[in-house]
Order: sequence, then structure tokens, then C-alpha cells
Amino acid sequence: MNSLVRVTATVTGRVQGVGFRYSTLHQARRLGLTGEASNLMDGSVQVIAEGDRDAVDSLLGWLQSRNAPGRVRHVDAVFTPATGEFSGFDVG
Repeated sequence: MNSLVRVTATVTGRVQGVGFRYSTLHQARRLGLTGEASNLMDGSVQVIAEGDRDAVDSLLGWLQSRNAPGRVRHVDAVFTPATGEFSGFDVG
């Protein structure tokens, strides 16, 4: 059984104003993850996701794929233990 993890990912590129956060929300919910996707002032999007490691890895793979809206230039991801602070996945 996989342990629960948290990833905090900063996604750079053309990711604001293209439906990126809402597509991330749908993908994360499909994978059973909790967390949020929020626009940052510098034009990037921060994604915080918690759940099973395989599901979190799947979300990261999707974030970096051509299936994600806009044009993702880079995803910087940091893994930490899950905190359980989220009850679902939302857009911030």
C-alpha cells in the first residue's frame, strides 16, 4: 500500500487565462486527490495536491503533458508528507 504524500508544484509557462486551474481540478478529482490550484502573481500556477503517491505522480505527469491547457514550460515539484488539511480539490 502506498503512503499519502503532498506535492507543491509551481507550473510556469502560459498557464493563466487558458483554463489550466479548472482542468487541473478535474484531473485531480478524477485521481482522488485533495488540494488546490491557484494563480500566482508572477503568472505561474501553484498546485498543491495530496493523496496516494501513484495518483500524485499521475497528476504531475499530466501537468507536464501536452494534455494540459496552455503551454507548460516547467514544473518544479517538492514532495512532503501529506497534512490532511484539504477536504477536496478546489481552485484558489
